[in-house]
Amino acid sequence: MTTVNDEQPSPSSSQRPGAPRQRRPIARGQLLIDGRWRDAETGETVANIDPTTEQETTQVAKGTPKDADDAVQAAARAFEEGPWGRMHHEERAKICFRIADLLDERAEDFAMREAMDMGMPFRDFLTTIMPHCSGLFRFYGGLAMQMNGGYRQSYEPNLKILTRREPLGVVGCITPFNFPLALSVSKVAPALAAGNTVVHKPASDTPLSALALAQVMLDAGVPPGVYNLVTGPGGSLGDAIVKHPRVDKIAFTGSTSVGQNIVRNGAATMKHTTMELGGKSPNIIFADANLEAAVEAAFWGIFWNKGEVCVAGSRILVERAIYDEFVERLAQKARDAVLGDPLDDTTQIGPIASRAEYDKVLGYIEAGKASSARLVAGGGARKLGGRGLFIEPTVFANATNDLKISREEIFGPVVPVIAFEGEDEAIRIANDTPYGLASGIQTGDMRRALRLADRIKAGTVWLNTWHKYHPNAPFGGFKQSGYGREQGAEALESYTQYKTIWANLG
Repeated sequence: MTTVNDEQPSPSSSQRPGAPRQRRPIARGQLLIDGRWRDAETGETVANIDPTTEQETTQVAKGTPKDADDAVQAAARAFEEGPWGRMHHEERAKICFRIADLLDERAEDFAMREAMDMGMPFRDFLTTIMPHCSGLFRFYGGLAMQMNGGYRQSYEPNLKILTRREPLGVVGCITPFNFPLALSVSKVAPALAAGNTVVHKPASDTPLSALALAQVMLDAGVPPGVYNLVTGPGGSLGDAIVKHPRVDKIAFTGSTSVGQNIVRNGAATMKHTTMELGGKSPNIIFADANLEAAVEAAFWGIFWNKGEVCVAGSRILVERAIYDEFVERLAQKARDAVLGDPLDDTTQIGPIASRAEYDKVLGYIEAGKASSARLVAGGGARKLGGRGLFIEPTVFANATNDLKISREEIFGPVVPVIAFEGEDEAIRIANDTPYGLASGIQTGDMRRALRLADRIKAGTVWLNTWHKYHPNAPFGGFKQSGYGREQGAEALESYTQYKTIWANLG
């Protein structure tokens, strides 16, 4: 494993118009249960670590299964006895709109928290993540006002059929470390808009934006018990929520193996589940593509957010006629990438979110070096000022689809580049994976792109682009990448259930 110690200023220093933003103190994190902030039952806390400085940012409550039970009981009472489930959908929509406004007003605080918590560049959060998050609350607030039932015709003139959509009840939202706010809001917004109550368990490594989101809920007027936050270890808290008989649905984003356990553990109580799981997404580059644009799409497709993205373009398939030139261009772009403090606006690649993830990704790089593939860029860790969990953008050429780095989800800035000949081989390689979350095709022939999009087994297909999202576009996977959808009107369906009422008017 290679480590580069940069005791000199970071690579971004020469481009920096001024010093990076200063880190801000973060208040100690508590649990939010039944509308009140409180400590964990045991009083224990855990240190939150900034991956750039490797220093403690604050202490956060270490919740227990008893705390999780308290949160679920509060959510169940709020659903069954409180005003939320019975509230007119237009009133719920107004609160969703207030949440969206508060998110926008506090965008810089959220950006600071995500930069210090998991290394998301401050600038990326402000320009991309926050508009999407506030947009989700506005989108589902609008859909909430359309949650009306209706009449349907029966065979008998005096027999009327009425339908209505009702909330499910208590929703457990279990969210990952890589997009702490966005992947929380994609669950919480439709859950609340539909009239459910929520128990939110964020990733133990990255709870800071969840704490700020909980305060937004209080300030927006969400009634006590409707949104509850429990922080702490994923195993014990997650199991307590998943197995709880009063939890009606689990919305989860994370690894396929954890998702499979959640499905098994929720089966005894017949929970509704939405699973957004792992991926090994193919990005197919044809010889007729605009090469400069294709390299740009491939670079950001894999290296945005340090590759800690479930839909990262983590297998690049390149037509053999342009293979060598493409590899050289991508490798050069990777070598030129600016690693640095996420609070510096010139930074392109921030630190890996946690020590455990950092060690795991470096292990995959070593596996790539030991394989038949050829390392052409990156391949090591970097310390900036002697600290930080930075990994160089890493490119392996001459890769094949049977290598470990081509088969397994690395979840870091590492990509194999695989050659192919012709459309059929490209599709065969693309689909030769247990995953089916996302994919992409870069070509100058849009008819070919649309034709091949039909043959790719993935929930998202990007044509001549990558990493495009919108609140109204459903998102989710095929195969072992999960089931159910987030975003779009389709997601709201999974947070409601239909009731049919038969009325005899004779």
